[in-house]
Amino acid sequence: MAQKSHRVQWIILVGAVVLIFVLAYSSYQQMRERYEVCVTFQGATHCATAAGSTYNQAVRSAQEIDCQLLARGRDENMVCLASSPTSIRPVK
Repeated sequence: MAQKSHRVQWIILVGAVVLIFVLAYSSYQQMRERYEVCVTFQGATHCATAAGSTYNQAVRSAQEIDCQLLARGRDENMVCLASSPTSIRPVK
C-alpha cells in the first residue's frame, strides 16, 4: 500500500511541474512584444508602455492606457481610441 501511495505522490509532483512550466511558457509568449505608445488627445499627450503577444496587441493595450488617462468619459475615450497614436517605439 505504501508503494502505491509513493507512486501517486510522484505523479502529482510531475503534474505540478508540468503545469508550472506550461503557465510560465504561455505567460512568456503573451509578453513577447513591448512598445511605448504616445497619444495626443485634446492638446494633452500621454505615453504608456505595454506588452503583448503581437505588435497590434501591445500597441492597442498601450493606447488604451493613454486614452483612459486623457479622455473624460466613455464617449471621449472611444474617440481617442479611434485616433492614431502620435508615436510608437519598440522597448527592449
